[in-house]
Amino acid sequence: MSERFTAPPQRDSWFAPLSVDLIVKVFKTTFFHPFVAWIIPLCFRAQNMFWDAPPMLVSIAWASFITLCWMAGVINNRLAFGLPREVDLSEEVIVITGGASGLGLLIAEVYGMRGATVAVLDIKEMENGEARGVTYYKCDVTDKDQVARVAADIERDLGTPTVLINNAAIVHGKRLLDMDISEIEKSLATNLISHFYTLKTFLPAMARSEVGGTIVTVSSVIGQVGAAQLTDYAAAKAGISAMHKSLAAELRETHPQIRTVLVTPGQLSTPLFYGVQTPNAFIAPVVEPVDVAKEIISAIDHGHNAAIGMPLYARWVDWYNVLPLGIQAVARRIVGIDAAMKNFVGRSGARHSEKNGGVIQAF
Repeated sequence: MSERFTAPPQRDSWFAPLSVDLIVKVFKTTFFHPFVAWIIPLCFRAQNMFWDAPPMLVSIAWASFITLCWMAGVINNRLAFGLPREVDLSEEVIVITGGASGLGLLIAEVYGMRGATVAVLDIKEMENGEARGVTYYKCDVTDKDQVARVAADIERDLGTPTVLINNAAIVHGKRLLDMDISEIEKSLATNLISHFYTLKTFLPAMARSEVGGTIVTVSSVIGQVGAAQLTDYAAAKAGISAMHKSLAAELRETHPQIRTVLVTPGQLSTPLFYGVQTPNAFIAPVVEPVDVAKEIISAIDHGHNAAIGMPLYARWVDWYNVLPLGIQAVARRIVGIDAAMKNFVGRSGARHSEKNGGVIQAF
């Protein structure tokens, strides 16, 4: 019987709930929102202020600038992602790998309750049992024969899949020198190679369909910045991010009816990273799975191509890689990203000890 480890305490303080994301969200819904921006000159006018008064001119200029930025954002999204596809949930068959717990389970349960047909592929049983509209298929996605066999079962039982959410992942949380070759192979097989198996299995039917489909790739910001004790995980996530972008480029040319959604979250509050010490809660707050699930579901529902990065820094992390190496090193020390895994416990109940550099297994 496995011993249960409690998560190490985070660096709580009176300002713990405060984060860059919260501040930006407040500003986006107030001063940086076109509707709110235009209310200010209207209020000035309601006070009989002249149109050429300096406060009026400044407020109009600000509102015009915010409106132009908003319009530029709309145009940018249209140019980047194209037109949406029509989505009818009653006709959608959604396949979710790694859907027995965490983020995948949330998405499966939401779509099941909303009337979509959902197939969950996982090697372990679903934590809450099968929900309404959700069918569980025991499947090791690192085995291409199992994936092909389960795909045939889904086609027979539920219909042709129209949405594929590649969400399965594992984390060893060890230093490279402490890992066995078998662990590295398992990590790459689950976090990277399995995506190719599921895509090769489910994508052809979407390509033949007139209604198209949606491919969702759940990657990680770690694939862009790396972190100590995550060499295998970071390599795999970098690989699937690159694979997704290349696939999206191919589909735009050959099958424009298929939408692609790339998800690159930071640290998620799921069992996968249970015990990880948040490096900097202000800059890099822990992301709740429900928030990521909302964004993924919204993109699928609206038939959009999308790139989802949460929290805020995940959308701008590419700029980190253009900084001078010295500044990058200082930033890593300040944020503490390379020390975050010292207290890693993970889903398996393996606790990593900085003291001996090894693994303490509890059974």
